[in-house]
Amino acid sequence: MNRHLAAAALLAALSNPALAGPPDPADPLASVMWDVLRPELFGTAPVQFDDRVIVTAPDNAENAAAVPVMADATALGAVEEMVLFADLNPFPVILRFQPLAAKPVIATRFKVQQATPLRAAARTPDGVWHIGGKLLDAAGGGCTAPPATYAAADWADHVGEVQGRAWAPSGQGAGEDKATRVRFLVRHPMDTGLVAGIPAYFIEALTLRDADGRALARLQTAEPLSENPVFTLEVQPAAGGRSLTLDGRDNQGGEVKAAIPLPWVQGALP
Repeated sequence: MNRHLAAAALLAALSNPALAGPPDPADPLASVMWDVLRPELFGTAPVQFDDRVIVTAPDNAENAAAVPVMADATALGAVEEMVLFADLNPFPVILRFQPLAAKPVIATRFKVQQATPLRAAARTPDGVWHIGGKLLDAAGGGCTAPPATYAAADWADHVGEVQGRAWAPSGQGAGEDKATRVRFLVRHPMDTGLVAGIPAYFIEALTLRDADGRALARLQTAEPLSENPVFTLEVQPAAGGRSLTLDGRDNQGGEVKAAIPLPWVQGALP
């Protein structure tokens, strides 16, 4: 078949509903933004709404500037990437997460502008995006409020500082096959840039590594995260390490660099 016939055959296939593949399933949250976000976030990759991807958050956001959320896709098994997003936020994507040597579960806090579907999507090795979510009610305004951080005269002196803690794996004989829970806070205003005269200023990348320098988890973070964002992960460091390393950057070139001690020798628990 020459290239002209091949192109004609491809065009015919794309224009024939019977040959174009199954349509996307209907959005269970009936979002007015789904048809826009679907190609923007997932391109032409297959998607399916899946109850195994669990999004835990309050039904109503008491504080629109810091809504707690946890996304858990462990029931899927192997997961290569996760995306957390709020359909009706000015910036829908909250973060992207690669659980390289971590469980596909993450907790954080984010800003919400109005009531919205809140979702997590997890990509499995077969290329399918599995999507779970819930409706979040909110009075809103979290994305357009100036950060409280700016009220402190010395706020700029503390940007990028990290507070972190790790917990030993539970159970007898815990070792490198068990997950270590780690939680860390990064001091940063996380300004969305939606307040007139104030430019966007936010952390855009974080990587958590073990003592061998191996990346355990990568985060691509965005404007909707709350100021001084907090993250909770479950990672699997190499045996024998005494600390984890966090490094990253913000959108103005500022660096994040810190060590998070392990209060035990990994892999040497009783």
